[in-house]
Amino acid sequence: MSMDTPLLLIAWRRPHTLRQVIDAIRPLAPSRIFVACDGPNQDRPGEAQKVRATRAVIEHEIDWPCQIERLYSDVNQGCRLGVSRAITWFFEQVEDGIILEDDCIPHPDFFPYCTTLLERYRHDTRVWCISGNNFQKGRWRGDGSYYFSRYMHCWGWASWRQRWHHYAADLSQWPALRDSGLLNSIFEDPLERNYWSRIWQRLVDEGKPDTWDYQWTFTCLANSGLTALPNRNLVSNVGFGEDATHTTGGAINTAISEGVDPTRHPSFLLRDAAADRYTYDHHYGGKWQRLPLSRIRLPRRAAGVTLRTMKKAFI
Repeated sequence: MSMDTPLLLIAWRRPHTLRQVIDAIRPLAPSRIFVACDGPNQDRPGEAQKVRATRAVIEHEIDWPCQIERLYSDVNQGCRLGVSRAITWFFEQVEDGIILEDDCIPHPDFFPYCTTLLERYRHDTRVWCISGNNFQKGRWRGDGSYYFSRYMHCWGWASWRQRWHHYAADLSQWPALRDSGLLNSIFEDPLERNYWSRIWQRLVDEGKPDTWDYQWTFTCLANSGLTALPNRNLVSNVGFGEDATHTTGGAINTAISEGVDPTRHPSFLLRDAAADRYTYDHHYGGKWQRLPLSRIRLPRRAAGVTLRTMKKAFI
């Protein structure tokens, strides 16, 4: 039986990881697939060949009966414009759907989880995003198979056209929110407020980093939109390494142990503040910001790295 929920695959230059994603979705045989592939950066030797190899995987390994629509770019747009334009293109044609990038390997339960929640919260505008990620390290939150968070995680997610319509890649609303005094209503913790303020201000001032997802996080937060997060991780990110754009450092453990029952809904549609604090402290580096510099101890082999540099990496 094929899956009828539309699926967007976003690819670029990694045929080896894209092949793993396609292998994971093949048993579901989605009936309608949208594929976006950015173009090569001509200043990087060998990149055009990698892009061609990636597109060959798309053409030859999506081998089940389905409707495929393609958005291929001849030039490199980068992560901010390339990805956000692909998602906009997707939602111009569908009312709702699932988005997977070329390094996000979904568990089979990810698809019924997204499909069930897309239908359940279609008209409930408190919910803006459905994510397949869990960074709680085994902590179960609430009485359902998922809980609600302020954090939009994008390693496998789903949403609706009506919510994405508010997205702005240039963060045009950030200065007004920054100066409104309402950031205190979003972030009670001044460290967390400062962390996100620096990210959004740098995006406006410098256009860095070249990404799209911080803007989507801003969009959800500025509209009081919640994200549904599963109580077990449903997507494994295999894209860490030298050929990644942002995840070039050490891999985060995103192993999948088991799935979830998507029909086990939480009793209350409320943000889990304790889970969000844990996410900020352990996923976004908040625990390092809370430590005074005098308590951060480095091994001798890291003597060349200053405490100040280490701390800046988390803010």
